[in-house]
Amino acid sequence: MKTNHPSLAVTLDRWKCKGRTVCAIALLCFAAGSLLTARLAHTNQVSADSNRVFELRVYHAVPGKVPALESRFRDTASKLLAKHDLKAVGYWVPDDAPASDNTFIYILVHPSREEAKKNWEAMFADPAFQEMAKSEKSDKLVEKVDVTYMHPTDFSPMK
Repeated sequence: MKTNHPSLAVTLDRWKCKGRTVCAIALLCFAAGSLLTARLAHTNQVSADSNRVFELRVYHAVPGKVPALESRFRDTASKLLAKHDLKAVGYWVPDDAPASDNTFIYILVHPSREEAKKNWEAMFADPAFQEMAKSEKSDKLVEKVDVTYMHPTDFSPMK
């Protein structure tokens, strides 16, 4: 744009320069965001293709001992699990009898079966776990534990 006013010409030149700078910054931000998005998409793909497994644990409690078992997990066992990278997805007690009288359920997620084995072994060797197991002998809460390892199907929402 031609102008006879010198200060207006200088102002227009500054705007052109600032406009180029703004465009360059926007382009740089777009490129960085694209790279980050591509990296995150790759990370999600890797985890979906991993050997991740879920472990379903069903505790058959001594009748009437489910509340004590819940307390043990709330106060001690869940902290020991976390300490040894045994990641709990959740804990449940059935709503309806007869299962509600003697069943406690939880699910763990592991990067692989090998990691699960290694983490369980570390927890079993922990003196705090051994102390908890010793107290179980004097105040028995559990009659039997069913353990099932599961892998997600290709159409599972949780992988």
